[in-house]
Amino acid sequence: PAPSPRSPPAAGIDYRTGTMMSLSNSVRSARALKATPRNVSMRAADRPVYYPGQTPPAHLDGSLPCDYGFDPLSLGSWDKGLAWNRQAELQHCRWAMLGVVGTCVPDLLGLPMWADAGKESYFTDAFTLFTSQLLFMSWAEYRRWIDIQYPGSCNEDPIFGNYTVGEKGVGYPGGKWFDPMNFAKDEKKFLELQKKEIANGRLAMVAILGIAAQTYYTGKGPLVCLGEHIKNGVNIFS
Repeated sequence: PAPSPRSPPAAGIDYRTGTMMSLSNSVRSARALKATPRNVSMRAADRPVYYPGQTPPAHLDGSLPCDYGFDPLSLGSWDKGLAWNRQAELQHCRWAMLGVVGTCVPDLLGLPMWADAGKESYFTDAFTLFTSQLLFMSWAEYRRWIDIQYPGSCNEDPIFGNYTVGEKGVGYPGGKWFDPMNFAKDEKKFLELQKKEIANGRLAMVAILGIAAQTYYTGKGPLVCLGEHIKNGVNIFS
């Protein structure tokens, strides 16, 4: 007799593999699929994520320092994309931290505001400064790009040849020139310093954006704006 509409099928399809399977295996597979989201959520809750309860994408497994599963555009999912974007973030973090200091020091020392630096006179003209910076930075950035593509290929001093760096991987040259106090010698301490650098760098990137917006709106430096804000406490553009 033909099976009734309510009778379970004799076999099913494993939707993970596309193959036929027996009834018992089909039931077990259905239970596993039903339980998967719950298991993933439990695993996601075991690590800090940028949004509570959010399940991190597969390529963000928590192995990178300060990885909180944030990649809404999946920029790190393509081949070598994650390593490239981490190096890009690391460089932007370091430049932003230097930039925040560079915008505050003129206010602290009573020098011309950082936004007016281009108006000042220096030991040479602006074209020479720009060309020199372009040449030197292009050379350094080219070597850094090659080192990202082929880790360890640019870890030796190209001039003297007797200094090597990169013992901790791409982006962390170390050695007596970049880690004279041997802070990164201990692996646990090294991981802690990596997290602190990334966290402070992300904050600095937000800060430099705020400083630029303040200066554009008020025509004043960051410490002057901060002092006025503390004095009257109205808003950040006061």
